[in-house]
Amino acid sequence: MSANLINITNHNPTNRKLWMAAIKPPMYSVAMMPIWVGTAVAFTETKIFNAAIFFTFLAAAILILAWENLSNDVFDSETGIDKNKPHSLVNLTGNKLLIFLLGNLFLCLGLLGILAIAWWQHDPTVIGLIVVCCILGYLYQGPPFRLGYQGLGEILCFFAFGPLAVSAAYYSQTQTWSILNLAASVIVGIATTLILYCSHFHQVEDDLAAGKRSPIVRLGTQRGAQVLHWFTGSIYIFTFLFVLWGIFPVWTLLSWVSLPFAIKLCRHVQENHYQPEKVSNCKFIAVAVHFWCCLLFGAGFIV
Repeated sequence: MSANLINITNHNPTNRKLWMAAIKPPMYSVAMMPIWVGTAVAFTETKIFNAAIFFTFLAAAILILAWENLSNDVFDSETGIDKNKPHSLVNLTGNKLLIFLLGNLFLCLGLLGILAIAWWQHDPTVIGLIVVCCILGYLYQGPPFRLGYQGLGEILCFFAFGPLAVSAAYYSQTQTWSILNLAASVIVGIATTLILYCSHFHQVEDDLAAGKRSPIVRLGTQRGAQVLHWFTGSIYIFTFLFVLWGIFPVWTLLSWVSLPFAIKLCRHVQENHYQPEKVSNCKFIAVAVHFWCCLLFGAGFIV
């Protein structure tokens, strides 16, 4: 990156906003929450907490998500779907190879962190689970698969950030499996998938032009907004039912404190689903739903 580009980035407010939108700092809670919830469930059941493993796993998860975000920008630049996306890192830097190499560096560093956990435990299970997560991440956008273009991204997202990632976090603390943890992973998986679902509302035209059949392209924005109500509500319904059935402790209903964000999200999308400029921020409201819901959900297990 040239000194001139860095200078412009530092002094031009518009460019700073574009870089922040490209880096997407709030999105990295997506990597953190599965580790938090899996560890919280492990502590609840076993009273085990290994701080070194927890913080190593957090750092590794953030690095791996950075790889996924950067590689997705690279792969999207090849299909032309990001041609109208000024905050694409490839568009900002004009250097696709740099972004590709940087993403792979983050992936290697993240996997080294997971390998360290496996080495400490003398057990390859955690690295196996995370490698499967990475494979699902590649299948989402990577050629020749690009399953996200077939509308399958939400399914991949649910399993990668739900059952697989939460189970890996639980196993990293306990080296055992848990039905309770599997049930908790469903909540995390749905909350994470909600963010991806919301990211499609503002880019229907670009998706259509690139041949991407996202759920919102298939449903249309109006029906997609209606589905969003049920999708978002299912997080709270499942939590309540699992508490009612005695699977979750009652304190996990702390996650309902995030309900105002969920209501705000559904109302915002319902009112603006057909206006890309206004609805484009809905994924960040979904990030707030995800963050507060999962944070308080995990806290409920510890309490």
